[in-house]
Amino acid sequence: MPAHGPGPGTANDPGPDPDPGPGPDPGPGPDHAPDLAPGPGLAGLPPAYRAGALVALVAVAVGVCVHLGLVFLHVAPANTLSKQHGSLVGEWIYPEFEQNWQLFAPNPLQQNISVQVRAEVETADGGVRTTGWYDLSAQDGAAIRGNPLPSHTQQNELRRAWDFFVATHDSGDRPTGPRGALSEGYLRRIAVLRLGRENAAGPGGALTRIQFRSRTTAVPPPTWSGEKVSGQPLHRQLPWWPVPVGEAEGDVTG
Repeated sequence: MPAHGPGPGTANDPGPDPDPGPGPDPGPGPDHAPDLAPGPGLAGLPPAYRAGALVALVAVAVGVCVHLGLVFLHVAPANTLSKQHGSLVGEWIYPEFEQNWQLFAPNPLQQNISVQVRAEVETADGGVRTTGWYDLSAQDGAAIRGNPLPSHTQQNELRRAWDFFVATHDSGDRPTGPRGALSEGYLRRIAVLRLGRENAAGPGGALTRIQFRSRTTAVPPPTWSGEKVSGQPLHRQLPWWPVPVGEAEGDVTG
């Protein structure tokens, strides 16, 4: 006997499959693949630019290696290379890249030194006036205070320049060696740049001479050390230095 199952249209018969609708677009075939955009970095540059960038990278790498090598010869103990090329090393290092390891010395710095400068200005109408004193050390201190990442320039440029000057001059402010003139020029250029940013010359004016002075006070020792230091400040005032015309006009690269 034939089996009598549920007839069409009953609950157990799902009926014909519903229309699945349009399927996903398979996209263009292999013959219609989109053009790939150039990759990032040097690979995305035209050949001429890639060659220029490569030359620039090589030049920077060589310059860094040469700089590190000269600094190493400067700080390393005396050896054959440093003796043979001592003048070249000195010309590259001084004054901008001079190294100082006093932090690790038995007697670290124990003084506060404030460096100030003033200028003699030739005004636009041909007159001459003298500016007030600009406290350069206070400017650096204000820029560092509260700054979690102060620049090396703010921390060390002026301080090292003044140390360089003091180390190469006697108590009468006379150079004690050939580096004396170099230290004077370095310190003078720093002052000219700072005074230029402060617009010390005024409209149409020009710096003709500058003068430095300093105030040195001892850092009080801790109470438990028993060390006694004088609390009397020491003052030093340098003579007037003429400012070359080129520097007065903003060229301090010489």
